[in-house]
Amino acid sequence: MSLATALSPLVDLVLPPRCPGCGVLVEDDLQFCSECWNALRFISDPSCASCGKPFSEGRDADLVCAECLADPPLHDGIKAAVLYDDLSRSIVLKLKHGGKIGLARLIARHLQRHIPQDQADLVLVPVPLHRWRLWRRGFNQSILIARELARPHALAVETDVLRRIRATPPLKGMTRKQRGLAVQGVFAIPKDRRDRIRGKHVLLIDDVYTTGATSRACVRLLKQAGAAKVTIFCWARVLREGDEGADM
Repeated sequence: MSLATALSPLVDLVLPPRCPGCGVLVEDDLQFCSECWNALRFISDPSCASCGKPFSEGRDADLVCAECLADPPLHDGIKAAVLYDDLSRSIVLKLKHGGKIGLARLIARHLQRHIPQDQADLVLVPVPLHRWRLWRRGFNQSILIARELARPHALAVETDVLRRIRATPPLKGMTRKQRGLAVQGVFAIPKDRRDRIRGKHVLLIDDVYTTGATSRACVRLLKQAGAAKVTIFCWARVLREGDEGADM
């Protein structure tokens, strides 16, 4: 640690910190420039008490949106740092496909405000990748985010509870129903791993929440395996179906 501290000025001289959004020089690592910071659309109240979807105007704190009233979700809430747009999408792409794994720490930093105060039964479970995609990419971005999110609180991260046993085709362009069918039978929880989440409050970690097909399949399995609560944590949230981009 002392060596890293000593070499930090030299590293900054050779590789000065740059804004993760646009690449301009900034003062510290993983710091947005003022223009990108102001462009990020952070999610805050007022929002749906069930799914966390932001309302366009002031509402009561316990108000539930029409979609959740009509079809109550399996999950126990969605916590996203920002709304999905070109800027937040670029952060995910740089992490997933650009190999900039340090951005997992940035994402976790902006999700810290959503960590529950009661952490006694809290456990983090990343959404898994299929082994072939993991082999090609070399890492699972959800695991990286989960570990960074858990680190300040010394929370447990269970990387082998939820498993993806079958690859899925690209979900882009599919309807909500088609996406639901595409993820059926994709995930599994081994019987000898269920004790790790039984009675726990699970934070299901992913990068982007789109239509919820993947997360619904995961939440259903986690609840069936005995999880007391499952809250979805993600960097960005898509509000309108079709906005997630072709390469997500």
